[in-house]
Amino acid sequence: MSLNNQIIWIYSTRVLNQDSLLATGSNLFISSQQLPKLSVGPGKLLVSSRHIHTRRLLLSRTRAKHDHTVMTDDLSATKNIKSDMKNLKILDLDPGLEPYKDHFEYRMKRFSEQKMLIDQYEGGLEDFAKGYLKFGLNRENGSIIYREWAPAAEEAQLIGDFNGWDGWNHKMEKDQFGVWTIKIPDVNGSSVIPHNSRVKFRFKHSNGVWVDRLPAWIKYATVDSTRFAAPYDGVYWDPPPSERYEFKFPRPPKPEAPRIYEAHVGMSSSEPRVNSYREFADDVLPRIRANNYNTIQLMAIMEHSYYGSFGYHVTNFFAVSSRSGTPEDLKYLIDKAHSLGLRVLMDVVHSHTSNNVTDGLNGFDVGQPTQDSYFHTGERGYHSLWDSRLFNYSNWEVLRFLLSNLRWWLDEFKFDGFRFDGITSMLYHHHGINMAFSGDYNEYFSESTDVDAVVYMMLANCLIHSLLPEAMVIAEDVSGMPGLGRPVDEGGIGFDFRLAMAIPDKWIDYLKNKSDDEWSMNDITRTLTNRRYTEKCVAYAESHDQSIVGDKTIAFLLMDNEMYFGMSCLKEASPTIDRGIALHKMIHFLTMALGGEGYLNFMGNEFGHPEWIDFPRVGNDWSYDKCRRQWELVDTEHLRYKFMNEFDRAMNLLDEKFSFLASTKQIVSSADEEDKVIVFERGDLVFVFNFHPDNTYDGYKVGCDLPGKYRVALDSDAWEFGGHGRVGHDVDHFTSPEGLPGVPETNFNNRPNSFKVLSPPRTCVVYYRVEEEDILVETGVEEEETLVETMKIHEATPATEGKAQSSEIPEEEDDEDERLI
Repeated sequence: MSLNNQIIWIYSTRVLNQDSLLATGSNLFISSQQLPKLSVGPGKLLVSSRHIHTRRLLLSRTRAKHDHTVMTDDLSATKNIKSDMKNLKILDLDPGLEPYKDHFEYRMKRFSEQKMLIDQYEGGLEDFAKGYLKFGLNRENGSIIYREWAPAAEEAQLIGDFNGWDGWNHKMEKDQFGVWTIKIPDVNGSSVIPHNSRVKFRFKHSNGVWVDRLPAWIKYATVDSTRFAAPYDGVYWDPPPSERYEFKFPRPPKPEAPRIYEAHVGMSSSEPRVNSYREFADDVLPRIRANNYNTIQLMAIMEHSYYGSFGYHVTNFFAVSSRSGTPEDLKYLIDKAHSLGLRVLMDVVHSHTSNNVTDGLNGFDVGQPTQDSYFHTGERGYHSLWDSRLFNYSNWEVLRFLLSNLRWWLDEFKFDGFRFDGITSMLYHHHGINMAFSGDYNEYFSESTDVDAVVYMMLANCLIHSLLPEAMVIAEDVSGMPGLGRPVDEGGIGFDFRLAMAIPDKWIDYLKNKSDDEWSMNDITRTLTNRRYTEKCVAYAESHDQSIVGDKTIAFLLMDNEMYFGMSCLKEASPTIDRGIALHKMIHFLTMALGGEGYLNFMGNEFGHPEWIDFPRVGNDWSYDKCRRQWELVDTEHLRYKFMNEFDRAMNLLDEKFSFLASTKQIVSSADEEDKVIVFERGDLVFVFNFHPDNTYDGYKVGCDLPGKYRVALDSDAWEFGGHGRVGHDVDHFTSPEGLPGVPETNFNNRPNSFKVLSPPRTCVVYYRVEEEDILVETGVEEEETLVETMKIHEATPATEGKAQSSEIPEEEDDEDERLI
């Protein structure tokens, strides 16, 4: 048989002469001149006449699984790969990336080859990601079949409540690819392993020691809460139809722009305890909907044995966190969110995993080579700052595990997308440790780039958008990697959004280190607008990160201890409280309006939650006091927290009505350092932010694009938002032309039109243009010519001529429309 048609396996690269290997990333390429030196036979190497390099594959979906290497001589596949490499539209979007074309071609080649091999040997990416139907405990034809990939194990058993934790009668069989299997037929029509009973995987490794581990694919895990530091047990979860939750509501449509409410179910109770999924659904979801968010981002859903990790040290990837309830309870939460028109994203952690041995995936690592493990060996497999294990993303079974994990949460629980945590750690071999990214492209495209991880993320995004085209996938990356938010078929990594992580750092720096007169309007606007063209960002002033113990929420940084005694409306606000509430509204709204194409707020910060977050731990005597949300603060009528909450509700409603977040029109016409005023347009709205602590500007001239009549759409100084009611809402602001049409240098601040406003200190006011048909309805003017004449007669009216707002606070929540327009 000729080499061109022969399939020969390589189990270890050690059979090759080291001089014949050219290491490139995680691939091994073999020089064609070295072929005569290679032994050819079963268990060695697959040779192709065209190109030869090692790759992990699977024989087929119907055969047992193992790491091995395959090459094909498929001409059409090769042509497709070459086509993908040439079709790099990302280089057209940013010519500055052209010097790194080789890098983009290389990773696109790697991606295309990996996807081709998955298509060939697994039937496609979507089928490959159904691993949870085969691995773990599943019912098949009147039996329970349990499969576990554990090549390092020498013997294995399934143990649990069903056999008195004695596995000698339930020994598992290992195939040639390291997969252990046991089939347990039903007895008298009933499962031998009852629903909700405990199970574990017991195996012996090379030193002869037997160890008990939770199955890697376990779908539920619990712990005895009465025992301190008790280990988790895997639980066989297969409820009868009467107890299985059935979804009733469809997924809401994808919004034009996400307004995201980041939430942690466990700490969402006002009481010092862990809250449940059902309580969150019934008590917190209505609050989120009332504040006009359209998306929820749920943290800490994947099981994590250490509560204080905030959910980021995952121990069981397919299991919901049992602290807050069962899988059926989480389904109830998601279904109720969908019924309210809220999409639900999951905070997914595929960047690392807990180093726990007894209840985590790390328990399967008993010193074996990386090809037989979920992780890299040595330093590459350990994150020194996080004290956690790092995946080997080039391993076939790791790809199956992680991709199947994504599909599991989408299909089984109806999540609408993901926020990928810790992307920076995945992108680079240095994990971002001790790196200060400057924006130099050499920092992104070099030997430091972990192409294995990049290819995994490309595959993940392809899978997610294939399964759910309207899914939303967000990357948490602090480095600013170019192309992260562009489609895979353009040469990007495929995320829909990235988090604008520099913004909260800027606000914290200003609040901690600068006096009000040191605030730079240009520096603020530069930070808010510094994002890559065509790559969408989710902006936020503060998330959970900014209020972890050792830091404070923005409200607490602004008002500190005065929040304990100065928030009552029954007495006049102190200068600290007045300043704090005003700047809290301005900081969050400016971030939303100028910082990205989406907006995120962490649970409680919408009403200025005080203090910080501190999970129960030894250092706080295991207290839950700072691990809860004090909803009673915003619900108490005479406390000022309600003002910040009302403004949060109103600014979300403003986007609901005008869709300014989704608009690509964003023009900053003025950032005046002396006046401390920022003026910009987003969509057809005009925003005026006055950060000056004292100055009121009467008849302040602001530039705009479109001529016509403008009115107040939202005013942070309104009475219902805790302001002083200084801006008239019944005033019409007519524009005046500025300079020559089409000649920006003759215009006012490069804008062809302008109008004048009243701008009190520490306020933000938004103006909308009254459409022509609205003017006709109001004036009763029927003829267009008459309307034009009417507009010519009017001049811009100073805001001080308008009536002051009523100090009455609307009692009905449904009056929001009247307050905004």
